[in-house]
Amino acid sequence: MAGVLALNETFFISHGSPTLSIDDSLPARHFLKAFREKVFPQKPTSILVISAHWETSVPTINVIRGRNDTIHDFYGFPKQMYQLKYPAPGAPELAKRAIELLESSGVKKVDVDTKRGLDHGAWVPLMLMYPEADIPVCQLSVQTQMDGTYHYNLGKALATLKKEGVLIFGSGSATHNLRAPRDGPPASWAKEFDDWLKDTTLNGRYEDINQYEVKAPHAKVNHPWPEHFYPLHVAIGAAGGNPRAELIHNSWGNGGSLSYTSLKFTE
Repeated sequence: MAGVLALNETFFISHGSPTLSIDDSLPARHFLKAFREKVFPQKPTSILVISAHWETSVPTINVIRGRNDTIHDFYGFPKQMYQLKYPAPGAPELAKRAIELLESSGVKKVDVDTKRGLDHGAWVPLMLMYPEADIPVCQLSVQTQMDGTYHYNLGKALATLKKEGVLIFGSGSATHNLRAPRDGPPASWAKEFDDWLKDTTLNGRYEDINQYEVKAPHAKVNHPWPEHFYPLHVAIGAAGGNPRAELIHNSWGNGGSLSYTSLKFTE
């Protein structure tokens, strides 16, 4: 596209706890606030987020004309978090293009949601990365009844969007067992999985990532449900070909059971 800066990268961002939105003690918060300065200085034309917090039976994209609503889809947190807003414009043109690409890749059914705004998997990292809320954003859902390879192929279908200036990032969590909070250093089962994730991606063993349930140590302990890992598969697929992975952040939260490992994938 003439005049559009083509991009080569996709990202997987571990968004951890919703308190990332207010807690300055979290290193991941400072990483995201410095994202433009230190990681990705280009300004995208629009942003497609694959969030762990939107599960549907078929791929669904929100098509919003006007500003996105801010969805506070968490419970029992400090009152100030429910007052935060991220009124980024919707991205109906991007949504239309993504639907075309998914359908042309053989996806039989893609649904549209014209009411749903941005869940906290999208707006919490975005408010730190792009606080001006001036870049159009839309979201793509995950399908928890499907597997990693399926989500990798969704990403693969969307890869050409990068050349149209679209920033694609998966927002999930490298580890995500919220029933196992603990104090002290990272739990051994979480650290072993996180180490495996870093080693496997940095060495380009993406088929192992697609089959993480059988390839990774303590897979079911770290991801009792898969929705926080599938955004990674989409990000890898959307990078295209055999991308080079780079670790861009690593820290821990939730008393050592929640990894904030985040990765860049370059075509």
